[in-house]
Amino acid sequence: MSRIVVVGGSLSGLRTVEALYGAGWAGEVVVISEETHLPYTRPPLSKAALKGAPDLGSLLFKQRPEADRAEWIRGVRAVATDLAARRVALSDGRIIEYDGLVAATGVRARRLPIPHGSAGFVVRTFDDCCALQRRLIAGARVVVVGAGFIGCEVAATATQLGCRVDVVAPDRTPLQVPLGTMAGGAVQRRHERHGIRFHLGAGVRRVTESGTTTSVELTDDSVLTGDVLVQAVGSAPAVDWLAGNGLDLSDGIACDNDLRMGGGTGSVAVGDVARFPNPLFDDVPRRVEHWQIPAVTATRAAATLMHDLAGAPPSDSAFTPLPSFWSDQADLRLQSFGSLAVADRAEVLEGDLESEAVVGYFRGAALTGVLLLGLPKKAVAARRMVLESLGTSV
Repeated sequence: MSRIVVVGGSLSGLRTVEALYGAGWAGEVVVISEETHLPYTRPPLSKAALKGAPDLGSLLFKQRPEADRAEWIRGVRAVATDLAARRVALSDGRIIEYDGLVAATGVRARRLPIPHGSAGFVVRTFDDCCALQRRLIAGARVVVVGAGFIGCEVAATATQLGCRVDVVAPDRTPLQVPLGTMAGGAVQRRHERHGIRFHLGAGVRRVTESGTTTSVELTDDSVLTGDVLVQAVGSAPAVDWLAGNGLDLSDGIACDNDLRMGGGTGSVAVGDVARFPNPLFDDVPRRVEHWQIPAVTATRAAATLMHDLAGAPPSDSAFTPLPSFWSDQADLRLQSFGSLAVADRAEVLEGDLESEAVVGYFRGAALTGVLLLGLPKKAVAARRMVLESLGTSV
């Protein structure tokens, strides 16, 4: 009997298991999960779950019956694999042979690359959320390093809990990389009205801990002192276990449009770790860390493996998922459809950046993405606008 090993037991791993059995896979599926918990949703960890008492039960994904057919090995990680021999080595010493492999390991939180860069908290897992939540008491001085989505969400949540919050980032505005400076500046002004202080254009030179107090020295020679340090300096794809197989692991796992790792048969990547070309935009492989990507890549990857291992017919259409995301930050909801990353300019299409607005992102004359600042009722129209611009009805 054939065996598929899924390395990674979060959302993308879970959805791949369900997709494989749902498509008629008759062999074994073994899931290797570094976490001991059942699969759970991560977006609330920097928002609702962090604001209240974190409850794992309320975060667990509802699983389809197919998920119970797989063998789940929890609390163990993959440390190496041999794609040619089709074997994966685990941290407990076991070697598991497979016919098909799914890389669903996602990303890990980065830490500051400086002495004492391991200080403070990150927010990636449920346990991270619980540890940080206990420290976010009214009056606490919180220093957040990083002004991306996690940094801004944690800062907004901490402010709602009565903390005094400083945010540090080398960028010109918060969320500069995903949104650009125009929308990022609008988000900054809104957060500043809620009392968050931004220290932009500066990096972190040194972190010093003394008792319960942390001092953060910046590259502009200023020093911030806090009771809580949160590092939100991005994420790194968990790909070390795939080293030595000739794959391009420079930013996740380079895949073809069918999500085959390196274009070879019998191994696929899904979720945040997969870097694949999307013909909706161009032929450049990109990773997309958005909410719907685990589910849609799981469906495509399962079909690819079924073709490779069981002779099922291949897909006769290109894989063209439309990226989308949302972020709740205090009283502001950001929602986007399409790709903002490929755009070369942005303009306000409707509304006012100081209140609510629709922002269009263009590459040349083509609309590649839309960002909503507020205006949740515009979501359906915004998605349709992007699809029509891209010439598809997906």
